[in-house]
Amino acid sequence: MSLTLDSAKNIDKVLTESLPYIQKFTGCTMVIKYGGNAMVDETLKQGFARDIVLMKLVGMNPIVVHGGGPQIGRVLEQLNIESNFVDGLRVTDSRTMDVVEMVLGGLVNKEIVSLLNKNQGKAVGVTGKDGKLITAKKLKITGTASEHANGDEIDIGHVGEVVSINTEVLDMMKDTDFIPVIAPIGTDDEGASYNINADSVAGELAKVLGAEKLILLTNVAGVQDKKGNVLTGLSIKQVDKLIADKTLQGGMLPKVACALDAVKGGVHSAHIIDGRVEHAVLLEIFTDEGVGTLITKSGLNKD
Repeated sequence: MSLTLDSAKNIDKVLTESLPYIQKFTGCTMVIKYGGNAMVDETLKQGFARDIVLMKLVGMNPIVVHGGGPQIGRVLEQLNIESNFVDGLRVTDSRTMDVVEMVLGGLVNKEIVSLLNKNQGKAVGVTGKDGKLITAKKLKITGTASEHANGDEIDIGHVGEVVSINTEVLDMMKDTDFIPVIAPIGTDDEGASYNINADSVAGELAKVLGAEKLILLTNVAGVQDKKGNVLTGLSIKQVDKLIADKTLQGGMLPKVACALDAVKGGVHSAHIIDGRVEHAVLLEIFTDEGVGTLITKSGLNKD
């Protein structure tokens, strides 16, 4: 069955619109944080995998960083281990950290690797412990940031933050057909393991690698104003203003802060996109309109 005229015109528009972006971004590194609905819905999972494989095939260097909070929660529940949170961070004792490593570094990571390989990619799964990729330290939070204490430091266990990134492992894969898939687990100099926020890991990787783009998949349409309208293109100055006037609050605030830090750190652009849209990554990179919010130094240009 041949295409209808309308379908042919639509496909023609998408293909011709994508060409200059393919030409511009060939050889560029793109760091994609994979999470939310895109990790759960089967159609979205397959679409994401095909997006990443296609990016690699046209000469880009995609690097996937993934979360796995819901999956960790389910396994902890099955093991009758209670989950406690402070300021949205999971309190992670040694027993919980063992589960985190098992789920993130094993179950989730290898599922994503298999998904990419099934779609004709060549994915390699690593954690931040492999090749000393991520050196971390214990994340310290105090009562000034928490309702649980008054100025005192709160011990939330094996929750960490990035100290440094060693890119040797990733550099080895850059000019090959392999696609790195990274679980956000790091170690300190004593060998202790830490669970790190995946957005933060993706942002730090993007900065250190001098990435062209940092792309964060979310479960919302993008950054929104107080009326709920999606803000499609923002400059650093505009984002700072939105934070100052409290337009940005709740779960979106740390994601925007991560994107903002990446752009200030030299990443050309950061994208907060709607992971509920099939092929969201390709639509954001290869079309003029995109499917979320673009943050750049100037806020003017799509690319």
